[in-house]
Amino acid sequence: MKMNRILLWTATLCLSLPLNAQRYNDGLIDKVIATVGNEIVQLSTLETEVSQMILMGVVSDRNIRCRVLESILMQKLLLNQAKLDSLEVNESNVEMELENRIQEWKTQAGGEKALEDYFKKPLFKIRQEMREQLREQILTMQMRNKLQSDLPSLTPKEVERFFLQTDKDSLPIIPIQYQLRQIVLYPSKEDAVMQVKEELLTFRERVINGENFGALAALYSQDPGSTMRRGELGMAAKQIFYPAFSDAAMALRPGQVSQIIETPDGFHIIQLIEKEGDMFNARHILRKPQFGSDVRQKAFNKLDSLKNQILSDSLTFDIAATRYSMDPKSSRNSGLLSDENSGSTYFEKDQLSPTDYRAISNLKPGQISDPYESTDFGSGVSVTSGRPNDGKSGNIVYKIIKLEKILPAHPANLKDDYPVILNHAEGQRMNGVVEKFVTEKQKITYIVIDQLFRECPFERSGWVK
Repeated sequence: MKMNRILLWTATLCLSLPLNAQRYNDGLIDKVIATVGNEIVQLSTLETEVSQMILMGVVSDRNIRCRVLESILMQKLLLNQAKLDSLEVNESNVEMELENRIQEWKTQAGGEKALEDYFKKPLFKIRQEMREQLREQILTMQMRNKLQSDLPSLTPKEVERFFLQTDKDSLPIIPIQYQLRQIVLYPSKEDAVMQVKEELLTFRERVINGENFGALAALYSQDPGSTMRRGELGMAAKQIFYPAFSDAAMALRPGQVSQIIETPDGFHIIQLIEKEGDMFNARHILRKPQFGSDVRQKAFNKLDSLKNQILSDSLTFDIAATRYSMDPKSSRNSGLLSDENSGSTYFEKDQLSPTDYRAISNLKPGQISDPYESTDFGSGVSVTSGRPNDGKSGNIVYKIIKLEKILPAHPANLKDDYPVILNHAEGQRMNGVVEKFVTEKQKITYIVIDQLFRECPFERSGWVK
């Protein structure tokens, strides 16, 4: 999106700005649009932040600048106090975050040149402005943390009081959740891996002999995200790929084809299209080990046998999972699945793979599925060139699953959802501390809003005096 189109709304309103204000290259005038204590807010700063949000996919509407400006005003109040309290920024953290942001934007924009065109300024200028913006954001966050750090932990009685005093319509709705146990068998990979490597070596030789890499990718690649684009991934920062994949791609010359590369997604060959600094665009063909019907049937027979023993009461599901399941995480917990981040043993539908959900969709609590083929929950990869994604590694497994319990959808309550209520109460209390700080500081801080934004529908009434 062109910068002059993004700024069209503001440009229209700026016709009456003073002639001695700074002008952009395309004629848009810059000026100070707000003063908060010793801090100023320039129109260019507002427009840069709006542009960053749109670049990251935030939908623009008529009030987006008002909302962004109010966020900046709050940041300036906190920044003023942070400076008064002599808070300091770790510059290495600033540089690390700056590099992450720049790489993300370059990927979104489609390369360094596209990013410069989008912001209508050279990369060094974008870095310079973003560096100062990040310093302010980090100081602001430190000030928020300082305001909230003195809050004591909520006691169970206080959480209960919060729950009883809170309008039930404002409490989170907990969707339907499932508690599951599983027994997992992994197939032997050796023969399947050998077959995949032979296929990729054949494809590589065909490309070297003159065949079109993209045509082969469209026919044979098992990456659904890039197959429709003839294997092309698009210009992106190397950091978003697995190191083995990005290192192999960056070592190539345009048109050159890599040797076979293994990532948690499977096995690849890569053809470089172009590279620019630490970004590259490449095509790839992904092949995943496939297992014959005999391997699948052998696993199904064993799982059927275990299920029959469980149903005949000669073996419990818990003991069978501990003894026979090859999944190291759930087998240690008698087959019970748990979320790695929260520790919860309940899963919403969207947290389950489609195959796992289909297996339990017609079960009642206590029932066991038939054996089926699924994918495991591994280190977090997708089927798009080893790019980290949603926590499903895509390794083929065979399993039976027991539906332990179903929690119907319901408003959060103390009995079943104490951690949710606690987090909600903590969030409300922390937001209240910041809101109280802002309200008090608005009364005693010199604040001036330019006429251009005085009619904004701000959430807090103290900005316009």
